[in-house]
Amino acid sequence: MKNNLTNHKWARWLVFLAGLEIIAVSINLFYGPINIAAGGSTGISILVDAVWGINRSITVFVVNILMLILAAIFLGKKTTKNIALGSLVLPILMQITPSFKATDNELLAVIYGGALMGLGVSLLYRVNASSGGTTIPPMILKKYFYLNPAVTLLMIDMVVIFLNIFVDGWNAFFLAAFSQLVTAITMNYTETGFDKKYQVRIMSNDNLDQIRGMLQENYGGLTIYDVVGGYSDDKKQQLLIVVDTNEYGALISSIHEIDPDAFIITSTVGKVHGGRWGI
Repeated sequence: MKNNLTNHKWARWLVFLAGLEIIAVSINLFYGPINIAAGGSTGISILVDAVWGINRSITVFVVNILMLILAAIFLGKKTTKNIALGSLVLPILMQITPSFKATDNELLAVIYGGALMGLGVSLLYRVNASSGGTTIPPMILKKYFYLNPAVTLLMIDMVVIFLNIFVDGWNAFFLAAFSQLVTAITMNYTETGFDKKYQVRIMSNDNLDQIRGMLQENYGGLTIYDVVGGYSDDKKQQLLIVVDTNEYGALISSIHEIDPDAFIITSTVGKVHGGRWGI
């Protein structure tokens, strides 16, 4: 079986630092130079920089320290310890990372910035880390009021995004909101992978054994379920197999050569672990 890279301590640190640096790049090269605040403590820092000219890394540091104090009071030492390092390292990386306008096209800037932000946050999630900041209030609200942290975090981000209107107008607001969509899509694909699979369920009244033999000969990971017909109450078997997208067409053709009337259900699978796909 393939080794999981993040099981190695050095690799976890590498992924952790890479995730934070990618976030810093998204702010310093794309969001910050065009004054687009897309949420979080980094978004607050962009607004403060646009209005008062205060260095973005200083604002992120101050906001993150305040959030760590809240975490220490309401969430305990263990949780605070888990998020402290990311909260402190991010503003340092923002300070040492060059800041300039990577593109004059604002739409491209929020697309690239949103994609990098989503990638950076996803990398942190992979090693159970966080950049702190405004992710802490939702954790507190969940603990004491049982509110969904994803919803409360979105509400906080939307407040920051709404403030774009007062700093740089409606255009900045719409760009920031669009960047959130790009970030969400990127995180979804980063978490589950771009290499989608197909899960195929097969039933046949008369040729199931032949189909089963063909699958065992040409594919791996075959699973057999005992099922009952909904109308007939007859006991039957259903075959389940997961294949790569480039194998799907040939699979369906092979099944139909054996039984043109075979009943097939196909669904898309985001990620597969184990078997011939490894971890």
